[in-house]
Amino acid sequence: MSIDEAALALDKKRTSMYRVEAGESRVDVHLARSMMDVYDIYAPTLLEDVRYALQPGWWTTFGLKELGYVDVETEAAVVRDAAIAHLPGLLQSRPYMLAVFDADPLRRSRSELATQVEIRQVRQSRLMAEEFPLQLVALIDESVLRRTVQLPDLGIEQLDHLVIMSDLPTVTLRVLPTDGGLHAGMVGAFTLLEFPDPEDQEILYVEYPTGSIHIEDEAEVSRAKALYNSLCDKALSHGESVALIERVLRG
Repeated sequence: MSIDEAALALDKKRTSMYRVEAGESRVDVHLARSMMDVYDIYAPTLLEDVRYALQPGWWTTFGLKELGYVDVETEAAVVRDAAIAHLPGLLQSRPYMLAVFDADPLRRSRSELATQVEIRQVRQSRLMAEEFPLQLVALIDESVLRRTVQLPDLGIEQLDHLVIMSDLPTVTLRVLPTDGGLHAGMVGAFTLLEFPDPEDQEILYVEYPTGSIHIEDEAEVSRAKALYNSLCDKALSHGESVALIERVLRG
């Protein structure tokens, strides 16, 4: 059934149906029932899923819009982060966070800055959660470690924090050593998000200077996963990575 046919049968505008199909607007329970009738298909858990999806996420109390990165990460089971310029947000200490935010030329107000830090700390808490903990695989370029330790007043504290976080069963560190030469990840950082339901398509998330993009195209996600795996092949093991961080700390 085309979008035009579905819109007519459901008494909806074509643009409204397009937004539903694209995941840009939510379906309420009444529309979900009507869609099952019109499409002549019954999904036993659909109405329960719709009711769950309509509940506001924790991030909305901070003024964040839904369907952003935090929304997606909250539903994810595994995050694979390729960090090229700075440490992953899930492994940042509070002083390092403030320094990263402060480096943004589009300066935030004090209240906005405090909100961003609090949101990031809530996200980090999932690494230690007893129920539905988040698994993180952090691929970090060694140059990031070298740059971090040189930061006055906070560099050593941040790398100490990284070593402490590495002890969590949910955290895997993989450092790309500089003596390995050039690598494909140098084109930029990216994140892959995997969800508990194997039928849910993984998402590729990429930030750029003026925004970000979520990519669900299966071919593009597969290429990104292949790139991530090839970078892991060049990276140190978790134990070797922690040992390298400790050597950087000792100078």
